[in-house]
Amino acid sequence: MDVSIIGTGYVGTVTGACFAELGHNVVSVDIDSEKVAQINAGISPIYEPGLSELLKKHAGTRLRATSDYNDAISSSDVTFICVGTPSDEDGNIDLSIVRSASKKIGDALAGREQYHVVVVKSTVVPATTDEVVAPLVRVGGMGGTGGAKGGDVGVAMNPEFLREGKAVHDFMNPDKIVIGGDTRAAGTVASLYEKIPCEITLTDTRTAEMIKYANNSFLATKISFANEIGNICKKLGIDVYEVMAAIGKDYRISEHFLNAGAGFGGSCFPKDVKALIGRAKEIGYDPILLNAVIEVNEEQPMRMIELLTERVGDLRNKRIAVLGLAFKNDTDDIRETRSIPVITELLNRGATVAAYDPLAAGNMRKVFSDIEYCKSAGDALSGSDACLIMTEWDEFGSLDQEFDAMKEIVVIDGRRMVTPDRGLYEGICW
Repeated sequence: MDVSIIGTGYVGTVTGACFAELGHNVVSVDIDSEKVAQINAGISPIYEPGLSELLKKHAGTRLRATSDYNDAISSSDVTFICVGTPSDEDGNIDLSIVRSASKKIGDALAGREQYHVVVVKSTVVPATTDEVVAPLVRVGGMGGTGGAKGGDVGVAMNPEFLREGKAVHDFMNPDKIVIGGDTRAAGTVASLYEKIPCEITLTDTRTAEMIKYANNSFLATKISFANEIGNICKKLGIDVYEVMAAIGKDYRISEHFLNAGAGFGGSCFPKDVKALIGRAKEIGYDPILLNAVIEVNEEQPMRMIELLTERVGDLRNKRIAVLGLAFKNDTDDIRETRSIPVITELLNRGATVAAYDPLAAGNMRKVFSDIEYCKSAGDALSGSDACLIMTEWDEFGSLDQEFDAMKEIVVIDGRRMVTPDRGLYEGICW
């Protein structure tokens, strides 16, 4: 099938490359000419394991990129909207990019005779597909002349459940595929996945939208729950990891997302929980539990600072090594990473920050241009008064002699990565 993808971020690039791998012809669309050139050259605009290999394999054959909506949509049967849905100042979802893409799709479909399906893969609050996207693609943005002749445009919702660092694997090996829409539109989308052996959940668009939010909100809740229990265990002298390992054996709970630590970040969990909170308030409901999930997550990284000051006192003129800048390992994504509030507070208290991350230093320079970025964990630790571990990179788990280069071995671990047998070691929840 011929597919066009609007947006070449994490979701759009992975979706396009994986559909090409499944045998479909894909045209990706982005207003960023540099990204377009990279994709056409088989170069990934983002870091994601396995993605570069797929782009090199299919660029120029099954996959190409353009900045021209008409070029992409005129040759496709299905168009996926994979653009960003950031949060506004109040945490509510900002649909401006979705609206713009929908209008341009509607314009490109003007006068088209054959059936075309527009699929929302961007994460949007319930009712967005039907009440925002559908009217725009069927009317368009230039004089209301968009849409195929006779309004022969199907609209569907197909949320993604991709983990950064494992997105290609998750696309090709999903535990669920959810498609919302009428029978014809949903069936068309389902046919794109026919080579993937996974049961497809067919539903309406609003339910599909809600499934994505409920999914991410539940996982975020598990993390905040583990951190809340971990904070209690810390005060009681109990190892929270032993507690969570035991309760995770209960099949009703499972062991996943129960690792207590410095909190969750990334492009999905914080944004999605806040967006659902905002939508709930719009309809007159106060989501007490979801509010608490965010509150626990916002307070958690500050516990790193509290433990640090208990160990080293006043932070003025102290050199603090921060190991890990990405919100999780195997990605260079720093969106909502717990390192940002920690570094901000360190700087506010007069500390000098020596940071190291295998991939994310370049992105973090855009946030903090005046901290020291080191080439290795050892360089960051050398001469430091203390160390904060913020990301669960595997290499941090093998650190040992590197700690001896510190002025004093003081380690505050936010991810349970190290167990030094000397110096002062504190786990955030253990």
